[in-house]
Amino acid sequence: MPQSTAVLEATLEGFPLIARGKVRDIFAIDDEHLALVATDRLSAFDVILPNGIPGKGEVLTRMSRFWFDATREIVPNHLTDLQLTDVAGDTPNNRSLNSRTMIVRRLEPLPMEAVVRGYLIGSGWKDYQQSGIVCGHRLEAGMRLADRLPQPLFTPATKAAVGDHDENIDFDTLADLIGTPTADEVKRISLSLYAFGAAFASVRGIIIADTKFEFGVDKDGVITLIDEALTPDSSRFWPADDYRPGDSPASFDKQFVRDYLETLDWDKTPPGPELPGEVVEGTTARYQEAFSRLTAVA
Repeated sequence: MPQSTAVLEATLEGFPLIARGKVRDIFAIDDEHLALVATDRLSAFDVILPNGIPGKGEVLTRMSRFWFDATREIVPNHLTDLQLTDVAGDTPNNRSLNSRTMIVRRLEPLPMEAVVRGYLIGSGWKDYQQSGIVCGHRLEAGMRLADRLPQPLFTPATKAAVGDHDENIDFDTLADLIGTPTADEVKRISLSLYAFGAAFASVRGIIIADTKFEFGVDKDGVITLIDEALTPDSSRFWPADDYRPGDSPASFDKQFVRDYLETLDWDKTPPGPELPGEVVEGTTARYQEAFSRLTAVA
């Protein structure tokens, strides 16, 4: 069950903090391992909001573990079998963080986000309305909001620092950034991961409209899935029975928060507005529903 109080920052006594991301606090365990602690922070429009979603970090961690295990045949990932209490000590603080922490291998992250779009929504819809092109892909005329794309599109983005906005780029720009062989392999893996996840979710009544992956390379240059995978923070999850092309679908993700924020007189720059209780509770329920549906035994 989600906690009643949101965890907005984590501390691990004796282990240096490397970074605080939009959601995860990253600590150095040793030369080979990191601790990724998923807090309850929530970002929208690349701004971290002042109040979090209680229990969200635990849901994200459990869902990422689920997908990391399910996709090992497609691509290796950075998750280890270690628990936080194994490497940092069995203290009350560490026990409280255990369910929201992954102990992972240290890798060299690729400076990009691998976005896969199966439906025309979000920034892709805005770009299509202006030019008919989404990240270098020209689409047929007359498509509607939330239409299913003829085939999933790989639309990479630069990975921005906290507080900055990610920028959509085309494949040629990605190839210049990380090299053509690596870009080709990242594209192949990303489309395979999306196809697997979308098919798996479909039989459980969820449409994965789009998602983003992050990758790193190990000392041998092996491309490895890192960060999180197919969660409500990194994906758009739609209930299949409510899906209607032409309308903005209901969702099991933070689109619920974005929709609320769009009703405010806010310029999408820090500081972000505080979320009211009903939006926090509604978001908690949506994250829990997505996890329950996806991980239930079929």
